[in-house]
Amino acid sequence: MSTQLDPIVSEFETQEQADSYDRWFRAKVQEALESDKPRLPHDEAMARVDRLIAERKRQHAG
Repeated sequence: MSTQLDPIVSEFETQEQADSYDRWFRAKVQEALESDKPRLPHDEAMARVDRLIAERKRQHAG
């Protein structure tokens, strides 16, 4: 039986959904920690996001 969750307390409808998401999220974090991909410093990531936002604003303005 599914345990219903209060929508004020949780974004999930049931405890089973919350548990499933938690397992998925933890697996993704572990995958990232074990990845051989080069790390991207926070400042560089934020600069990329800022450029992307500015580009989208220009596209929508024109």
